[in-house]
Amino acid sequence: MEIDLVGKTMENKQIIFKRYTNESVQETDMELKLGNPIKLEAPKGSNAVLVKNLYLSCDPYMRGRMRDFHRSYIPPFSPGSAIEGLGVSKVLDSDDPNFKRGDLVTGYTNWEEYTLIKKTNELRKIQQDDGIPLSYHVGLLGMPGFTAYVGFYEVCAPKKGDYVYVSAASGAVGQLVGQLAKLHGCYVVGSAGTSQKVELLKNKLGFDEAFNYNDESDLESALTRYFPQGIDIYFDNVGGGMLDAALANMRAHGRVAICGMVSQNNRTDPQSFRNMFSIISKRITIKGFLQSDFIHLYPRFLEEITGYYKQGKIVYIENMNHGIETSPAAFVGLFSGKNVGKQVICVATE
Repeated sequence: MEIDLVGKTMENKQIIFKRYTNESVQETDMELKLGNPIKLEAPKGSNAVLVKNLYLSCDPYMRGRMRDFHRSYIPPFSPGSAIEGLGVSKVLDSDDPNFKRGDLVTGYTNWEEYTLIKKTNELRKIQQDDGIPLSYHVGLLGMPGFTAYVGFYEVCAPKKGDYVYVSAASGAVGQLVGQLAKLHGCYVVGSAGTSQKVELLKNKLGFDEAFNYNDESDLESALTRYFPQGIDIYFDNVGGGMLDAALANMRAHGRVAICGMVSQNNRTDPQSFRNMFSIISKRITIKGFLQSDFIHLYPRFLEEITGYYKQGKIVYIENMNHGIETSPAAFVGLFSGKNVGKQVICVATE
C-alpha cells in the first residue's frame, strides 16, 4: 500500500525547533506543524531516499543542539526547521542504488512523518529479526547501546572483580553498562532518581546495589557507604556534584569514562570541584569519548549484543510514546527523569 503512495503529495506533520535556549528546555521551544505537504518521491539525480519514519529517538545530547553554540562535535539545530535525530525508517522511494523500496534503515532523520534523506552514506540497513523489536535499533542496538559498549570495554578497560559505579543507571546507556559489567565479573552499583528505577536496577537489570540520589544529602558519603573499598570504574552520565563525589571515592589507578553531563545541561549554575587533587594522588584516568570514534567496532558490537539479548543474558527497557505530537513532552521529560529506560517515539507502524 505504501509503495502505491509514491509520487503522491501527503500532509507531513513535523516538530519544529523554535528558538535557542540556555535555560531548562521547555515544550514551547518546539511546536507541532501541520499541513506541510511533501511529495513522496526521491527526485531523479538526487541520490536521496524518501522514507516513512517509524521510530524516533529522544537523546540527551540533543539538548546541546538547542544552544547557539558552534564549537561542538555536532552543529546546533536551525530555528524554524524540523528537529533532527536518530530514527528507524522505511524506504518508500530511492534514487540511491544502495537502497530500495521497502528497506528498513536507521540513521539521522527529521522529527516528521516523512523525510527526504540526502546523506544516505550515514544510513545503515537493518536486517530485520523477528526476535528483536525494530525500535531497539535506536536503543540497545543503536547509538546508546554502542556508546555503552565502547565506553565500558574500550574506555574503562575493565578487569574481572572491578568495583563499578554507573550514574543515570536506568537510562538508555547506563542500563546496558551495568549489565555488561556484571557479565564481565564486576561488582556494580547504580544510581537513579526514583525508588521505582532503583528497584528496576536491582530486580530486573541485575545490579548488585542501587540507590536514589534524591534521598542522599551527601553524595560523597553515600558512595563511601556503597563502596567502602573504593571505586575502580565510574561510568559518568551526570557530571557536576556526582562526578566530584565519585572522584573522592576512586581507588588508585581508577578509570572514569565521561559519557554525559546531564547535570550541566543549562550551563547557568556555577560549578566547583573539591576533589580534583584525587586525580593526582590516586593516579585516576578521566577520558571523554564519542561512540563515533569507535565505529569500526560496530559489527562486533552488533553480533555480541544481539547474541546476549537472544540468550537472555541482557534485557533492555524502553519508554515508548505514541504519535509524533508527543515528542516535545517526551524529550523534555528526559531532563526531569520522567522516562524509565530508553525514550522512543513511535510515529507509525510499518
